[in-house]
Amino acid sequence: MAGRRQAIELGMTGEEIGTLTALSRSRTEPASRVSRAAMLLAYRENPSFFAVARELGVHHQTVQRCVERAVAYGSLAALDDRPRPGKEPTITPEAKAWLVSLACDKAREHGYPHELWTTRLLARHAREYGPGAGHECLARLVQGTVCKILGQEEIKPHKVRYYLERRDAEFEQKMAQVLCVYREVQILKKAAAESNKSGKPVAIVSYDEKPGIQAIATTAPDLPPVPGAYATFARDYEYKRHGTLSLLAGIDLLTGKVHALVKERHRSREFIEFLKLLDAAYPASSAIKLILDNHSAHISKETKAWLAAQPAGRFEFTFTPKHGSWLNLVEGFFSKFARSVLRHIRVTSKQELKERIMAGIKHVNRCPVVHTWSYRLTQAA
Repeated sequence: MAGRRQAIELGMTGEEIGTLTALSRSRTEPASRVSRAAMLLAYRENPSFFAVARELGVHHQTVQRCVERAVAYGSLAALDDRPRPGKEPTITPEAKAWLVSLACDKAREHGYPHELWTTRLLARHAREYGPGAGHECLARLVQGTVCKILGQEEIKPHKVRYYLERRDAEFEQKMAQVLCVYREVQILKKAAAESNKSGKPVAIVSYDEKPGIQAIATTAPDLPPVPGAYATFARDYEYKRHGTLSLLAGIDLLTGKVHALVKERHRSREFIEFLKLLDAAYPASSAIKLILDNHSAHISKETKAWLAAQPAGRFEFTFTPKHGSWLNLVEGFFSKFARSVLRHIRVTSKQELKERIMAGIKHVNRCPVVHTWSYRLTQAA
């Protein structure tokens, strides 16, 4: 006759009890951990395998094994399965290294028309050429195993992450020049706030073009929202194109006023027209300083000839470095304008688009915002 099972004494600290209580109520932890936490807590209250099993709806041997593991390894360690030996790996570390090295190449470098690998293509290539490279274990490689091996090494050969190569050898120098202009803006603002006296008249304008603004028309009327039925406007998927326009705009960094033109294109003649707009907007004694990028229209022979005919010191250009458009403060204005005025815009013609863009500029100029640049400004000379 078998002897009676002896109750096992299970000791727990207050911290362990709190952790097990939280786990037993969790909705995100694995079910096995939640169940075992509940077993240990129930056994602590009533040290009987059969009583706990009856309460939780499991076999009494399941409760016994859980409690024995808790005594042997600790209450929290008993929540997880013990490591098992498992099957010996058939893919050698050398074969994995060869596969990962292969994934770091482009597929076209190995004679395929594909630019990058797919996991299916990589698995097929490894099956065909792996044994010849001394890795017989890859002869039956499948796509899922390829995904696991690449995942362990955090390699994603089927994806591309873009970056921008710095190609301007004078990037730091040109950036310093732009920052010096922003520093001058800061000094002028401070001087204007402290004194009513106006110093040397100067206007500082951040300028750029926003090309390719599409004039798109709807082919059917938009349907308005209906409370309780349709939360948003409804629009037909089809549309009609009427062409594109370019917005030429500059922000006065001292007053916040936006000067703008809307044109079909943005060549040298349109840029000169914008310069004439600035020339008419400021007194003849003022110096107009522009921060702008290296667009060909800004340095063309036509533009240089027009500037040469102007009074000395009237216009002064400070160019942002190549791939340094983020240094131009007007880019932030374009982003905000696109997200507020141009977002989802539909028009019947390019003329209507032009009128609505200029109306948006007038709306901005009713309450102009003085933009401020602060990044690395203290490093400006």
